[in-house]
Amino acid sequence: METPLKIYTDGGCSGNPGPGGWAYVMVTETFQGDRILAEQWGAEKDTTNNRMELTAVIESLWALKAMNDVPRQVTIYTDSQYVQKGSTDWINKWKQNSWRTSDKKPVKNKDLWMALDSLAEEFSLAWVWVQGHMGIEYNEYCDRMTQRAIASISR
Repeated sequence: METPLKIYTDGGCSGNPGPGGWAYVMVTETFQGDRILAEQWGAEKDTTNNRMELTAVIESLWALKAMNDVPRQVTIYTDSQYVQKGSTDWINKWKQNSWRTSDKKPVKNKDLWMALDSLAEEFSLAWVWVQGHMGIEYNEYCDRMTQRAIASISR
């Protein structure tokens, strides 16, 4: 039986738009406890919260795609309802409507949604929304990395 992989992601900005950061951590459960398989963070000088939340997930899936001998069954934990609902509820309608919303406006961040959609096809993904800043260990860890990323370009 394949051990499920958990990916926690976060993104944020100092101002919106403004300097932003993203982060992820990949965790697998072993009989000895959790094991971190990978973690990464990055930053952009002028971006939005939503772009950073999406980038965190995309970057994690790119990294996962490059790894060998890791599960392809993944649960993604995000504190962004935009990412969680977009990935589970909205994206199929957007694609049916030529990347337009229900009120016929172009989907914001279409480039990132298209990248995420393409990567998502390669995995069996489950999406879990977690409330941010509530003491969830790896969500808090990603938040700290995101803040470090923002600080790295805000000096």
